[in-house]
Amino acid sequence: MAKDSTNVDYTGPLRRLVLAVLVLLLTGTFLLWRIDSPRVERFRAQVTDQIVPNLDWAMAPITGTINLARDFQSYRRIVEQNSELRRELRQMQSWKEAALQLEQENARLLDLNNVRLDPRLTYITGVVLADSGSPFRQSVLLNVGARDGIVEGWATMDGIGLVGRISGVAQNTSRVIMVTDASSRIPAVIQPSGQRAIVAGDNSAAPPIDFLENPDLVRPGDRVVTSGDGGVFPAGLLLGQVAADPGGRLRVRLAADYERLEFLRVLRHYGNEPVSDTTDVLGGQDGAEQPPELTEVTE
Repeated sequence: MAKDSTNVDYTGPLRRLVLAVLVLLLTGTFLLWRIDSPRVERFRAQVTDQIVPNLDWAMAPITGTINLARDFQSYRRIVEQNSELRRELRQMQSWKEAALQLEQENARLLDLNNVRLDPRLTYITGVVLADSGSPFRQSVLLNVGARDGIVEGWATMDGIGLVGRISGVAQNTSRVIMVTDASSRIPAVIQPSGQRAIVAGDNSAAPPIDFLENPDLVRPGDRVVTSGDGGVFPAGLLLGQVAADPGGRLRVRLAADYERLEFLRVLRHYGNEPVSDTTDVLGGQDGAEQPPELTEVTE
């Protein structure tokens, strides 16, 4: 049987021919580009001038891809730097908060050291552990108690003003009833008029002034200090300043900072010695020089 000449496949020989021509062309181009000759150099320059400018459209995708890769790397570096800056910012904020707390604590401790009190009064400083949960801090707990010699009734102060008195002492802790508590009644003197009154707590931040002798002599801004009457509080402890509410009632704007109580000074106050014999006061003690007796002179 004769073979059908129409079924001859020319794909294989043609593929090999094209591959051979391409290899020869690339080899010739390589050799041409490697030849070091002035004539060949001028030929290469002319070819470059003719071909390279016309290949901008072909180089555009490649250039765009390279720029995109560079931009992506730059964006990734920016993201990493931004994350690092955020971490440093959070760390700096925590350092700032710690520095502010230390500054406030140092200021309050300096206030505690600079307050001028009766030299006969000694004190012990305690840390506020907790409050009663009231928005006006009617009572707080201190980390000093019977082991530290705390006695019920002693006055407590912050760096400037009176805070309250000890009411309840345990072995390691003690409770302080605030001046603002409804059960608090403090005998006070208003300066400079010298008017005596009672500062009565009413669970507000500015307790009212009751039983004032002559309200006409009292002005807003006058100082209010403890009078020492009753022997509960020492005399001369600062309570605050007189202020008038919208209804015209006189109140005390407390000097103590009740919103930030961290340290309290507990004053060791053992009361005043009662005078049992007036002759002691007048100088009639044993061994003391007696005044000369007056004798009537007659002519």
